[in-house]
Amino acid sequence: MATKKKPTFSAVSSRPSLAPWIGIAFIVILLDQISKITIVRLFVHGEEKPVTSFFNLVLAYNPGAAFSFLSTQGGWQRYFFAGIAIVAVGFILYLLRKHAGQRMFCWALALIMGGALGNLIDRLMYGHVIDFLDFYLAGVGHFPAFNIADTAITIGAILFIVDELRRVNKH
Repeated sequence: MATKKKPTFSAVSSRPSLAPWIGIAFIVILLDQISKITIVRLFVHGEEKPVTSFFNLVLAYNPGAAFSFLSTQGGWQRYFFAGIAIVAVGFILYLLRKHAGQRMFCWALALIMGGALGNLIDRLMYGHVIDFLDFYLAGVGHFPAFNIADTAITIGAILFIVDELRRVNKH
């Protein structure tokens, strides 16, 4: 009796997977949104709770961008910044596909993408970004309030710079 040959499937791809990078972005979004939902349920707008001598939790709404850039405009900035985030995420996905094997570069991109999407969700759902982390120095003042998404974007930008400096120093 003849035995049937089992079909062979090539499950191994020559290209590294995007899954880990999408997963990192998803974790950033999840942490960002859970923290924002928690703050919105526990605080009223403008309320602050001192945690240490240099840090408060506060509920702040930012209709603008970083450092409240364009926050006093008539509302058009909501769509402008949402559009920028969508274009940026598309470009990041392209870069992740192209460079999926470059770990630090992709970590940077995944953190930036997760942060951009976390803030995009706020813009689309509420018309503003929810900020709640408030650091300050006595005699100097308060740093603008920010959130987990902003933190991920900042860490991603730092990793991007470090990765680029490492690449330049190799040549």
